[in-house]
Parts: sequence; structure tokens; C-alpha cells
Amino acid sequence: MEIRPADVEDADRIAEVHVRSWRGAYRGLIPQEYLDGLDTAERAGLWVRITGRVDRTRSDVLVAEEDGRLLGFAAFGPTRDEGEDPERTGEVAAIYLDPAAWSTGCGRALMASALDRLAAAGYEQATLWVLDTNARARRFYEAAGFRADGAEKPDDRGTFTLREVRYRRPLD
Repeated sequence: MEIRPADVEDADRIAEVHVRSWRGAYRGLIPQEYLDGLDTAERAGLWVRITGRVDRTRSDVLVAEEDGRLLGFAAFGPTRDEGEDPERTGEVAAIYLDPAAWSTGCGRALMASALDRLAAAGYEQATLWVLDTNARARRFYEAAGFRADGAEKPDDRGTFTLREVRYRRPLD
């Protein structure tokens, strides 16, 4: 498996993994009609914009590939949270794997690479937000050294609202 910085040409494959991951991870946690309506082409446009503008010094998108197949991705950069210092606190904004790559070590490797990059960029700590009912993801983050810090926020999706909790860990 290779982990490398993503580029614009990866956007379609990132979008495919993003949608497959959401449909697998959030089944039963958010309305099925929302999951069924996820649009890969729309997500690809989002990832074209994101991969086209990362500065690669303080933020980036990494992809994990094996035999030419994209297994997952992680996006990270300065915190987006009010009241946090974006010079000192980095954020793992997204980390998703194709469900076929779950429990293979790919996620651990991708997270370790993202955290190494955040530390190398000078961040002292990392945060992330996770759906409060996503027990699998919460166990994964806790195994990576993250702990819930007590912050919560709603994520309004129009026809329903999700509740997210923030996790935090120091960077070495």
C-alpha cells in the first residue's frame, strides 16, 4: 500500500470512496434516503476544488492506494473551530475508507501519515469531529490516541440534524 498526496486527477476516485464509505458507515445512523441520494459527481466537484487548492505546507489530502485502486483518503489542515488557535491546532477534517479496506490496517496507516504531517507542519495538537452515534469510528479514533474533549455541535442536513462530538490528541 502506498500513501501519497492527492491531486486533482484523484477527485473522481476520492468521491467514489467517499460515497461508498458514507453508505457503509452511516447505514442505520442517518436516513437511508439521504445515503441513497449521495451524488458521486457532486462529491467529485468538491474534491476537485479541495485538491486544487491545498497548500501542502499546513494542509493536504492524502490517498492510500494498492495495485492502482484507491482504498481511502484523509484531509487535514488548520482547525476550523472558533476559539481554537489555527497555528497550534490542526484538524483531521475527513478520513474515509472503502468498506472493503476496513479492518485491514489501511485506516491506521492513513491516520498515522496525516498526524505525522500535522506534527511536521508545527501543529501541537489535532482535533476531529465524529458523529456521536458512530461507535466504530469512535473506537478507531480512541485507538489512535484521540479522546472526546466535551465539545459538541449540531450538523444540520436540512431534513434531519446530526450530533457531532469533538476528539483531540497531542501531536508528538
